[in-house]
Amino acid sequence: MSEYWKDPEGTNCPKKISVTTSLSAVVGLLASSCQVVLHPSDIVLKSVQRVASTTLTMAAVGAIFGAVTCTTAKVSKDPDSPLNYFAGGCAAGTMFGARAHSFAVGTAACVSLGTVATVVKLGKIEGATLFGPPKL
Repeated sequence: MSEYWKDPEGTNCPKKISVTTSLSAVVGLLASSCQVVLHPSDIVLKSVQRVASTTLTMAAVGAIFGAVTCTTAKVSKDPDSPLNYFAGGCAAGTMFGARAHSFAVGTAACVSLGTVATVVKLGKIEGATLFGPPKL
C-alpha cells in the first residue's frame, strides 16, 4: 500500500488503480482458496470456477475503488477530502450487490465500504498507524 500513498491524491491514476486492483485480487485469491479448502467440491472444475469468480470479483472491486477515488480527487476542489474515499468505497460496494443481484446487499456494501475507506483516509490524514507504537 505504500506505493498507493506515494503520489498526491488525483495524480497517477493508472498506478493507483493497478495497486488497488492487485491488492484486492490477492485478497480474493486468498479468500477463495480458503473457501475451496474448507468446502471442497467433488468436481475440480467447480473449485477452479469458484476461485476465478471470487478473485475476478475482488479485482473488479479494487479497480472500481481506485478509479472512482482517483477520479473524484482529480475533479474535486479538495483532492485530499475523505469524501472521495467514501465515493470510491461506495462504488466498489455496489459491485457486491450486482454480483448478488440484490439492491440490499449493494446498499449495505456501499455504506460499509464507503465508511471503512473514509475512516482509513481520516486515519492517514491524522497520522494514525495500524501497527507500531502510537504517536503521542
